[in-house]
Amino acid sequence: MGARVEFQGRTWQVTGLVDGRVHLAADDGATGCVLASLLVAADDFAVVGRRADDLPAAEVWQALPLAARERALAWLRHIREIETGLPGGAGSGGEPRPAYDPQRFTLAEREHAKAAELAALGWTKVGRNTVQRRRLAYHKQGLMGLVDQRTVRPRSATGRADERVVAAVLEALRDLRGRKATTVKQVIDRAERMVVGRYGPGVKLPSAASMYRLVKALSDPAEPLGSPARTATGPRRSGGPPSALRPAERVHVATARLGSRVVGEDGRLVAVSVTAAVDEATGCVLAAVLHPQESGAELPVLLAEMAVPRPLRAGWPGLLRRAHEDWPRRLLPLQARLETTAARPAAVPETLVLDAAGPAVTSWFLTVCEGLGVSVESVHTRGNSAPGACGHTLGVLAGAFTRYAAGLADAARPVAGHGEDDAGAAGAWFSMPRLQDLLDEWITARWHTRPQEALRHPLLPRAALTPDEMWRVLLGASGAVPLPLSGQHFAELLPVCRKAVTDAGVRLGRRRYDEECLNEHRGRSCPTTDDGRWEVHHHPHDVRHVYIRLPDGLLHPLPWTDQAHAQRPFDATVHHRITQVLAGRTSGGTFSGPDPGTGARAQAVRPTSQVADAMPEPGGGPAADGTAGGGQEFGLWDAQAEAGQW
Repeated sequence: MGARVEFQGRTWQVTGLVDGRVHLAADDGATGCVLASLLVAADDFAVVGRRADDLPAAEVWQALPLAARERALAWLRHIREIETGLPGGAGSGGEPRPAYDPQRFTLAEREHAKAAELAALGWTKVGRNTVQRRRLAYHKQGLMGLVDQRTVRPRSATGRADERVVAAVLEALRDLRGRKATTVKQVIDRAERMVVGRYGPGVKLPSAASMYRLVKALSDPAEPLGSPARTATGPRRSGGPPSALRPAERVHVATARLGSRVVGEDGRLVAVSVTAAVDEATGCVLAAVLHPQESGAELPVLLAEMAVPRPLRAGWPGLLRRAHEDWPRRLLPLQARLETTAARPAAVPETLVLDAAGPAVTSWFLTVCEGLGVSVESVHTRGNSAPGACGHTLGVLAGAFTRYAAGLADAARPVAGHGEDDAGAAGAWFSMPRLQDLLDEWITARWHTRPQEALRHPLLPRAALTPDEMWRVLLGASGAVPLPLSGQHFAELLPVCRKAVTDAGVRLGRRRYDEECLNEHRGRSCPTTDDGRWEVHHHPHDVRHVYIRLPDGLLHPLPWTDQAHAQRPFDATVHHRITQVLAGRTSGGTFSGPDPGTGARAQAVRPTSQVADAMPEPGGGPAADGTAGGGQEFGLWDAQAEAGQW
């Protein structure tokens, strides 16, 4: 309420937020009303005076020394404490320390207090001007603005030390974090034992004075050695965390198995699971990613799916249109699906709750969450807790969608199968991208519009709301809209690999990707990498696009050159037949036709008389004397009659 936003080339002020719709007023007196999810997903939407989220590129961040990354993250916590009073940022909980209370002290006074604190903790050459300069650099460049260039250069205190020694010191600091009576000498001894035990005597250890400086440089001033840890590591209170009251306040990540199978890239049937991000307050599925059961989903990919609206992704309308042409049996017409999918909720969560047995948490993912201000919790799903309830909800979703997909396969099989063997036929009709598209459509058209038992207000126990309705209700009640990321962040969060750019484009996973933007770079080495290969971002479970970073620093989409393959005549039938042949190669299944390994051979060695018996006369079956019509013209070859002779 009261915020100023840019939309459709004009500046508006938010005058109201009712039932998920934002009421706007322009300076010239014009008014407007737009659905909140459509507003934040618009290409030209921006909040006036708010710094856009800036994620460090994965390749650039990983190339930095470990000490520089740790130091930048430590600066980020200090800057947040200066601006909001809390190291974790606004909404992280807790009470501000007296010197950093925004209600009592000005920003300049809080900067002076932080400079004095850091100087008392041993940070050299850190005055109020340094603190202010770092804070402004963060607002201009994001997390990369906090990287201390003196730490990156070889002349710095940590730059001359071996990277293995630096890693051992950081690990020792983490192991001894929060222990009473911990000294610098204990950290040094522990780090030296790690280096000698892992790498032997070949690693040169710095002098004692250099090790002392290294420990001082890498330790967090907010947590001096020997002091208790500021972040609680013990169990939560028995009552558990309070229920979420705002959309995207707490988002749970859970995994469930599907009953259907898909055709893998090798032609074999693969068991599938779904990993989803479920909003605790509204029950909305912000993201759902299908993946093989033996390999889990990647959390950065899930974050990209939940935080970047579909309309902001490269080529999204065209991909959706081709998907509709690929599979005509749809819950929604194309235009209706474009509108409903554009209005589907998307937001950066305040807290991401992960199951301890769920997807792996990497350092890169934690860095991204730290930069976005996302809190990460790891919990065990027990009893009727919120994580357990969300896991149960996802299990119900997986079962309902499995029945829907099986019905689609049953409806398609008699049309194209013509009585073929049903073993595994349901799964053979779907590839992973096609089943993912069907799941996205089903969630938008069915799950989000289905009343749920968990969405009943205690004062209205007989009124069950749908996730879409609860999202709109809580948006109006909280008076704020959780903002998503921009379109460029979708590609930045995807996994990275290095590939060469040839005359044919980029090859990845036996597929070719090409676009006109590669014309001036074909056959050339990348000028920004050591090995000359180009940085390529790809979605592990969506082969239709990859993204390449060109010398301009931006990620450009490259479409799959053969993605129109699915719309050619008979390609779906050919895909299904290939699946059957490959399945029979290993399992000995039956087919409506000769066995690919023996049928041709058997026909080649059949006696001539048997072949003649199978050739029909012009009037129908073979001649009575066993010849092919007694000199008459041969008729059409009847495959069914031929098969009956085997």
